[in-house]
Amino acid sequence: MVAVAPAASATPEPRVLAGGVIAWGYNGSGQTDVPAEATSDVVTVAAGGAHGLALRTDGRVVGWGSNDSGQATVPAGAQSGITAISAGFLHSLALSNDGRVIAWGANSSGQSTVPAEAQSGVKAIAAGYYHSLALKNDGRVIAWGLNDSGQATVPAGAQSGVTAIAGEWFSSAAVTASGGVLTWGTGTSPVPPEASSGVVAISAGTGHIVALTGSGNVVAWGDQSDQPPPDAASGVTAISAGHTENLALKSDGKVVAWPEGTLPPETQSGVIAIASGVDFGLAVK
Repeated sequence: MVAVAPAASATPEPRVLAGGVIAWGYNGSGQTDVPAEATSDVVTVAAGGAHGLALRTDGRVVGWGSNDSGQATVPAGAQSGITAISAGFLHSLALSNDGRVIAWGANSSGQSTVPAEAQSGVKAIAAGYYHSLALKNDGRVIAWGLNDSGQATVPAGAQSGVTAIAGEWFSSAAVTASGGVLTWGTGTSPVPPEASSGVVAISAGTGHIVALTGSGNVVAWGDQSDQPPPDAASGVTAISAGHTENLALKSDGKVVAWPEGTLPPETQSGVIAIASGVDFGLAVK
């Protein structure tokens, strides 16, 4: 997730909830106050500007934290049958099992106004700062919302064969059929040679991109170009780029953070999903 960080504050003790979500970091809006509904049966999480989302095994989305734009108030359409979630700065996205995108929260730039093309046949979603992305079953990317830097103007190279998408503050990214990363907008070009092939997943932070290769290697570039520590150089199964903290999930269930961030001990084993927001993190045990 991407955005401007809130004012500095003392980091509270992490809230550890067996079988559910672990949250740590800045808590000025209750973003680490995990609700009871996310203490068990959670399969994945998403972290936004100051709100969190959890997807339960029953297909229901749970939201908490900052709700000044309604971003944490899950609509009726996301109470069942959801297969994926993504959190923007002030808005949220969910993907229904019928291939339909559901959006709620801030809509000042049209980021929560889902276009007709994204109301069926979608297989993946990504929320940027004030824009949204959807990946169609045919490998085509659709984007809507803020477009002041061209982040919602999808280039020809992302009109087919795309396998993964990500949105950050001023840019968007996609993994092409050849396994290379394509970016558009500003701030995340050029793509380094290490991300020109073999990429299977991408995540976008504040002005930077993190990519994961099929061999479990991680590469980062952009405004925060710090490369992951040796512990995240291989054997990684998932990544999440945030504002000041990037996360990598190892195959043994351990979470690694860089270039900043202090992880709670409970993230060192048994983790199955991760999400990095603006100065806070989430994980599913």
